[in-house]
Amino acid sequence: MNLNYSLSKCGEDAPWLILIHGLFGSADNLAVVKRHFDKDFNIISVDLPDHGESPWTNSFNITDAAEAIYAIITSLAITKTAVLGHSLGGKVAMKLALNHSDLISHLIVADIAPSIYGHRHQAVFEGLKAVSLTQIENRKDADKAMAAFIKEPGVRQFLLKSLYQNNQGKWAWRFNVDGLIQSYSHIIDWEQTNQSFNGVTLFIKGGESDYITSASREDIIRYFPKAKAHVIEGTGHWLHAEKPAAFNAVVERTLNK
Repeated sequence: MNLNYSLSKCGEDAPWLILIHGLFGSADNLAVVKRHFDKDFNIISVDLPDHGESPWTNSFNITDAAEAIYAIITSLAITKTAVLGHSLGGKVAMKLALNHSDLISHLIVADIAPSIYGHRHQAVFEGLKAVSLTQIENRKDADKAMAAFIKEPGVRQFLLKSLYQNNQGKWAWRFNVDGLIQSYSHIIDWEQTNQSFNGVTLFIKGGESDYITSASREDIIRYFPKAKAHVIEGTGHWLHAEKPAAFNAVVERTLNK
């Protein structure tokens, strides 16, 4: 699978950094990180399968996504790179590091653990399905339809970033709603393995988020024995957007190790 990605190069000898967004997102979600580091790093910003401008599959799974990013790395003849992933992108980043540890210099995971999660997106799926793409006239119509299921305005606004009008003037989602619903059991899963990654590893947790808990520690240490943790207080799951300066500062300290 050939994923869509953008490439920002600052120099032939500069270190590499790959940015991987989360569920329902796109490469633009980590633009605040990209802007902070693009003077010192060659940066690849990826659209995951079934997201952004990457191909739709109806069978999303974390391993295939990681291998598609590995294909980008090899196509660019990159011998070493750091990788940062948020949420679902963090799971993909972890799988990439486990499967290709020789290529990964630094692993930074934002607010997710190598764990199996319960179903927590039912309201989002119902809200998305409530939007009649053939009937709405604007994003306000879509927001109103989603509001019956998704109470948080911030979540609705995040989703609406991926609503657009195609070349025929028809409204569409940039992510594959039906495919992601069909693949959801794989998205919340985590494949058990005996692999481990011993490179520089940081898990960043939102202080008000429940995606990483004390129970996650055993899973993290099992796969990433040298992992460090950092909590950004006053943030939820979208910690990089809520406190970008604090997020970028802790990422920068880790990348300098």
